[in-house]
Amino acid sequence: TMSLREHALSLFRGAVGTVRPAPMLKRALKLQGDGCPQLLVKGQAFPVKRDLYLVGFGKAVLGMAAAAEEILGDHLTRGIINVPLGIQESLQRAGMQEMLLKPHSKIQVIEGAKNNLPDAEALKGATAIQALAEGLTADDLLLVLISGGGSALLPAPIPPILLEEKEKLTKMLASRGAAIQELNIVRKTLSVLKGGGLAQLAHPARVVSLILSDVIGDPLDIIASGPTAASSHSVQDCLQILTKYNLLHNLPQSVETVLSSSPTKPTAPENYSHVSNIILGSNTLALEEAKRQAEGLGYAALVLSAAVHGEVGRVATLYCQLIQLVCLGFAGLGDGPLGDELRGNLLQLAAELQIPGLELDEFLQALRGLGPDRAVCILAGGETTVQLRGTGKGGRNQELALRVGLGLHRAQATGASSPQGRCEILFFSGGTDGQDGPTEAAGAFCSPGLVAEALQEGLDAEAFLRNNDSYTFFSQFQGGHHLLVTGLTGTNVMDIQAILIRAM
Repeated sequence: TMSLREHALSLFRGAVGTVRPAPMLKRALKLQGDGCPQLLVKGQAFPVKRDLYLVGFGKAVLGMAAAAEEILGDHLTRGIINVPLGIQESLQRAGMQEMLLKPHSKIQVIEGAKNNLPDAEALKGATAIQALAEGLTADDLLLVLISGGGSALLPAPIPPILLEEKEKLTKMLASRGAAIQELNIVRKTLSVLKGGGLAQLAHPARVVSLILSDVIGDPLDIIASGPTAASSHSVQDCLQILTKYNLLHNLPQSVETVLSSSPTKPTAPENYSHVSNIILGSNTLALEEAKRQAEGLGYAALVLSAAVHGEVGRVATLYCQLIQLVCLGFAGLGDGPLGDELRGNLLQLAAELQIPGLELDEFLQALRGLGPDRAVCILAGGETTVQLRGTGKGGRNQELALRVGLGLHRAQATGASSPQGRCEILFFSGGTDGQDGPTEAAGAFCSPGLVAEALQEGLDAEAFLRNNDSYTFFSQFQGGHHLLVTGLTGTNVMDIQAILIRAM
């Protein structure tokens, strides 16, 4: 029989495969007719009256652009895309030719945003995209390709703000625990192109955005900081966030200047009648595919939520308690006092985490309804946050896996979960872009024995966690066998987590 690890890998690959740019674009985008051609996007028709231009930014945009150029053919006049530094070389190395543009492409590629941080190269690309958008007429059509990571690749701070000033502010916010939504609100308030800026500059041309979502709930104005969506936030929201994190009084002069002269009201939505924003792929889509694959492998598969978020330690506790509950069920003890206590804890934790769309009551009912010996696969997606306390190397997926391993180890040590012994358990968390933090791993696997086995090798999981050093832990433990390494995938729809449990 295949190991749980092989199953897990196959689920992850299947989930990522379904949101890869080329198949996704080919499903959604068609060009038809010769006289006055029309662009068909998911059944909506957009006439190509004069010239068709393409711009894009994000981790998955290179593959999206390659597929789009193939579909558009000679109708494409010109394009500019901003993609992560080194992506062409790594896709080339990985043999992923279909993600690369053809030799005589009409699309100019600019690589920037090293380590997902805006830099001079990204700024150069953003400026070129801005110039292209400003030159469009009412008969032109602008196709915009957007994916996660687009925010760092489209930096164009409102003068007189310098890129490094905006950067420093974003870093300070992140180090104080600001959520990605909050970071994006601040970024786009200080940006020329974000928060609908690109769409406004492209007016009166028709703007059609194809979006691969990497944000919980797929909010158009948040993905890549919403360059083609009406912003639902005002300067007030930005000021509130700066106040919350105690940064209002040490802002650079340039930022103060821009904030004090910004319009207090967001641009009215009717000023976006020339724009269509269309979501092509998302975490939900990836999870549906993983569920299909898990069922094919014989698991009873349940999707917990595509919107898991919150501090990584709290989320790890949620997963550990779910695992214990499933194991109790395997031991026939699911309805005893321990099961009731776990269910109570889970409901309380879920209420604290406020995960959108998570109907935990119904989920626990569904778990109860599974046969006693069915192998179980619980799937979830989203994006956790890590509060940095140490100086180690890691990413949120590796840290989550290590924390789940530690939680399972502690539960075993206190004897609270003797039934764990009758189950084979594997947990993994992975970034769908193939990159977790500044490491070459996408994430990591863990099992209940991980922490004890590591101690025998002289590795203390708790010490590594205190230093946010999960990558070093996993790379030293058993020769890195527990790291999930896929290489860059060319797509990005947040993270995927899975719990696989079968009776021994």
